[in-house]
Amino acid sequence: MKTRLSLFDTTLRDGQQTQGVQFSTEEKHQIAEALDALGVDYIEGGWPGANPTDNAFFDHAPKTTAKMTAFGMTKRPGISAQNDDVLAAVMNAGTKSVCLVGKTHEFHVATALGITLEENLGLLRDSIAHLVAQGREALFDAEHFFDGYKANPDYALKCLHAVHDAGARWVVLCDTNGGTLPADVGRITAEVIKSGIPGDHLGIHTHNDTENAIANTLAAVDAGARQIQGTLNGLGERCGNANLTSLIPILLLKEPYASQYDTGVNRAALKTLTRTSRMLDEILNRVPMKQAAFVGSAAFAHKAGLHASAILKDPTTYEHVDPADVGNARIIPMSNQAGQSNLRRRLSEAGIDVPKGDPALGEILTTVKAREAEGYAYDTAQASFELLAREVLGQMPAFFEVKRYRVTVERRKNKYDKMVSLSEAVVVVKVDGEKRQSVSESMDDAGSDRGPVNALAKALAKDLGQYSALIEDMRLVDFKVRITQGGTEAVTRVIIDSEDGQGRRWSTVGVSANIIDASFQALLEAIQWKLVRDHQGAV
Repeated sequence: MKTRLSLFDTTLRDGQQTQGVQFSTEEKHQIAEALDALGVDYIEGGWPGANPTDNAFFDHAPKTTAKMTAFGMTKRPGISAQNDDVLAAVMNAGTKSVCLVGKTHEFHVATALGITLEENLGLLRDSIAHLVAQGREALFDAEHFFDGYKANPDYALKCLHAVHDAGARWVVLCDTNGGTLPADVGRITAEVIKSGIPGDHLGIHTHNDTENAIANTLAAVDAGARQIQGTLNGLGERCGNANLTSLIPILLLKEPYASQYDTGVNRAALKTLTRTSRMLDEILNRVPMKQAAFVGSAAFAHKAGLHASAILKDPTTYEHVDPADVGNARIIPMSNQAGQSNLRRRLSEAGIDVPKGDPALGEILTTVKAREAEGYAYDTAQASFELLAREVLGQMPAFFEVKRYRVTVERRKNKYDKMVSLSEAVVVVKVDGEKRQSVSESMDDAGSDRGPVNALAKALAKDLGQYSALIEDMRLVDFKVRITQGGTEAVTRVIIDSEDGQGRRWSTVGVSANIIDASFQALLEAIQWKLVRDHQGAV
């Protein structure tokens, strides 16, 4: 029979301490519902009384199967637990589970609290006992525990036993500064259990300041701890917390954990992991980390020709798990390292069948390598690669022809006498046998300049004759610029991500010494790719 591991998510509390992160109440609800669907056991919703957002969240907390948990601190010196208004605010959140943080490091007791070690034990004991007397499940975060244990193991253990004896369901060992290494985490966790704190009442909370948060968590589990605390995408103060987005698939898919432990997350829920991870990035308006384990867009990308060729024969040659198990997908990008096996697979995925040994394959590879030497990047712009291949193969429809375009930028005062930027773009195309000129401006009433690229995009899409209806649901969702080659010969690479109403997302690339020209190339190819996919009978 498998041993049960409890998953405690603190994205909404510790994750909110990430620099630049601030959830709205609605966003916290959305994340809590996603966590509940994933199958975690506890959702730490925030600190009631600390800010209006957390107060509003707990006032209307979502109904979850996971135990909604309020976070706070132990009572203050000189005040009884019953009369501490800070502790009362946490209790008034009405959650069945409450997690309190308290001192276990003698240095912090003396320096931060300014009380005796014995007085601190009283704070811990009385606070947990108060929770239990009120019928709440009590969890205790032992702040700075590992550092405290190294400084004074006897006192650190006394703190743990004080809260355990007072009725704490979970005693959580916190590597608050994130500086402890796995060997010490494993050794100290084992010594805590040996002292009389049962492993099935012991949790682990790590930070990633040495890139060891996951390794430290696993070391604690190996030593006998049975609750894991962490956050989605590794959010958290400074360098972040243990990343549940990596830990969950490790526990479900990797040995010896997969055969020894049950986390409460089933295989069907695991398949939603990538979507959940990207949903969080979308809420935060952050670009997902491509190299993120399991859920990153590059986690199962095989760029080298040797790797791609082997993947075609057996994916396990260069993949440690099936990407579908975590809701991700395998990518065989095009680049100047690509081989013909890689190329034929990528063409096949685009609906282009080229026989093995066809001379056109070599021509496509030669063109890709030459273009990448100029600064193009086809491993991140798959749509542009497809168009390039169709051009070489003579399979690129002639939808319309761009005859010329012009962009101007003007600084002037608006009706509120505020200086704003006005971008105007003129695009002339030949479509349906006639020339059409379109003009668009980019500036809003508040004077926020949306720029020349926005004006170009609107002008280009404004009047494409019979094709206009096909691109109505298309929108630009990301715009990335990079200067390559440096010095006086520097060129600009622009990559544009587009999306349509069918949920498709594709990337195109443009390169030029002029950023506007590079942007126009990428915009043009984004429209062309959409038309290739959706139009039948191109002229």
